[in-house]
Amino acid sequence: MKTFGLIGFPLSHSFSKKHFTEKFEKEHILECGYELFPIDSISLFPALLEQHPSLCGLNVTIPYKVEVLPFLTEMDDAAAKIGAVNCIDIKTQGQNKILKGYNTDAFGFEESLKPLLKLSKVSTLSTLSTLSMPQHTKALVFGNGGASKAVKYVLRKLNIDFLSVVRTKQEGAILYSEITNELLKTHTILINTTPLGMTPNTEGYPELNYDAIGPDHLAYDLVYNPLETTFLKQAAKQGAVTKNGLEMLHLQAEQAWTIWNK
Repeated sequence: MKTFGLIGFPLSHSFSKKHFTEKFEKEHILECGYELFPIDSISLFPALLEQHPSLCGLNVTIPYKVEVLPFLTEMDDAAAKIGAVNCIDIKTQGQNKILKGYNTDAFGFEESLKPLLKLSKVSTLSTLSTLSMPQHTKALVFGNGGASKAVKYVLRKLNIDFLSVVRTKQEGAILYSEITNELLKTHTILINTTPLGMTPNTEGYPELNYDAIGPDHLAYDLVYNPLETTFLKQAAKQGAVTKNGLEMLHLQAEQAWTIWNK
């Protein structure tokens, strides 16, 4: 029996167990199971591995995407650059376990974001022709935790400039109170990487002037429960294109399965 699972805390609203249990049944994948491991401290991680010798792979969620790093044997290049992992491949060599970390959040986010990036038509001065120019070239990233690291990695890869927005002053980030209408005019991609608006606290949302948002904006929320957060609702009212984190979640899960079966 091969066991896969998810570590994090709490795990009351986990997508992963349902996804993989249904996948195993639908695709007739035998002798595989998926379990939730809600450990309230990352110090319990080594004991978890000892107690479950059949573990072959783990997903990692809040708050351990960074805290788990010291327990890994190695990381792939992307995970090392991001500085956070959400997927661990577990192999046994003799008496030792080899734990390799990956970040499939980056894959899922990139693949779900790219189809939404638009080009705008710009008239040239010298001729009557128009050029297609990138419309979405700057982003505001709400939050500075483990999930935001994968988002920022992808934005750099796509040559999209960004500013991090946080609640308490940090170097290299701005406060929500510093988001001006002028900033919203130029930064047309808005990405929530925080738990704001997640069930059961669905009233929460990034605090900014939503009246300054319009049809040129793209609002992306990594939260998927509920499917439409208050953040997305307010952005949609202003005509913005919106996207929740559900497709990203499916894509990263399937990428994890590919990694575990290499």
